[in-house]
Amino acid sequence: MTVREAVIVGAVRTPVGRRGGALSAWHPVDLLGQTLRALVERTGIDPAQIDDVITGCVLQQEQQAGNIGRHAVLAAGFPESVPAVTVDRQCGSGQQAVSFAAQGVLAGSYDLAIACGVESMSQVPMPAAMVPGAPLGPHYSPRELARYGGALVAQGPSSELMNEKFDLSRAALDAFSARSHGRALAATRAGKFREQLVPMRVNPDDAASTLVESDEGIREHLDRDKMASLKTVFAADGRTTAANSSQLSDGAAALLIADRAFAERHGLTPRARFRALSVAGADPVIQFTAVLDATRKALEFSGLGVDDIDLFEVNEAFAGVPMMFAQEFGVPDDKLNVNGGSVAIGHPLGSTGARMLTDLLCELERSGASVGLQSICEANGTANTTIIERI
Repeated sequence: MTVREAVIVGAVRTPVGRRGGALSAWHPVDLLGQTLRALVERTGIDPAQIDDVITGCVLQQEQQAGNIGRHAVLAAGFPESVPAVTVDRQCGSGQQAVSFAAQGVLAGSYDLAIACGVESMSQVPMPAAMVPGAPLGPHYSPRELARYGGALVAQGPSSELMNEKFDLSRAALDAFSARSHGRALAATRAGKFREQLVPMRVNPDDAASTLVESDEGIREHLDRDKMASLKTVFAADGRTTAANSSQLSDGAAALLIADRAFAERHGLTPRARFRALSVAGADPVIQFTAVLDATRKALEFSGLGVDDIDLFEVNEAFAGVPMMFAQEFGVPDDKLNVNGGSVAIGHPLGSTGARMLTDLLCELERSGASVGLQSICEANGTANTTIIERI
């Protein structure tokens, strides 16, 4: 029997733009299409060899409706023979796209696949559940609501439940957020993101317009007193504010996943292999604790312990999520989100998982570290955890 191994051979991402900011003029199809083209150009593959393009996207309506992955393949100029599918695992959609691509390779269904993600939070309307105080949307059924006796809430109010459960203070949340900006700014200035970035023009139709070459949401100067004075968003006596939550953003990211033997036959360099791909579900009321369950599953499957992991990336949907994670697993500060996270960089929902994995891969290579773990919490109490090992 032939033993197959799924490996990452390429990874790119756009800069992350603020909602209404530098990338807001880009139709999300073209935003992803540009990213797909860059991935093909940098790896030198023939796009006709791609078996599938798996795309993470959360707000699948209007400009992002109708299988945006397929639209992006066509906009990228790929052969019409290249198929695509779009998946939604909420904030972990881009990470789930990677998992499906890797699993397809391991199963023998694919030799070469692209896993990607995209979200334009500028061009697509925000759902009601993202507006503080708004009622839950119509996708919550009467029986689901009845099961939890009216306790189900949107993610913002759930963040306050997490803050309370894990004793996360307002001062600590703000400090972690400032840390995120500081680390992301330092990484940007040191050029740590440069090789992975796909520069984008502010005006998609004007080749002379300003070139966007860095993440727009990172703040160079933080006024800690102003941060401390911000009103809480989801509870009058709460701790979550706009400053210690992820930013609404635009962006795309893509990774090329291949069977290792196929990659080597075709002159592609394997950069990392997958040690674990896990998902988990937990309490949909508090919503965020599934990252703990998914990580325990991934560690058990891989046979690794926390001390065996060199770098951790935990999505900063709210600052409390990585803080909770570090508290529960005893993760050292110098191993967690070393180049900042979504509080500073931004969180284009469907692309964040692919963006984070691109960052994690490149940081493993840059630092000479070996094993990285990434975990993302998702709405309604699910989570993905992925462990990769640099080759």
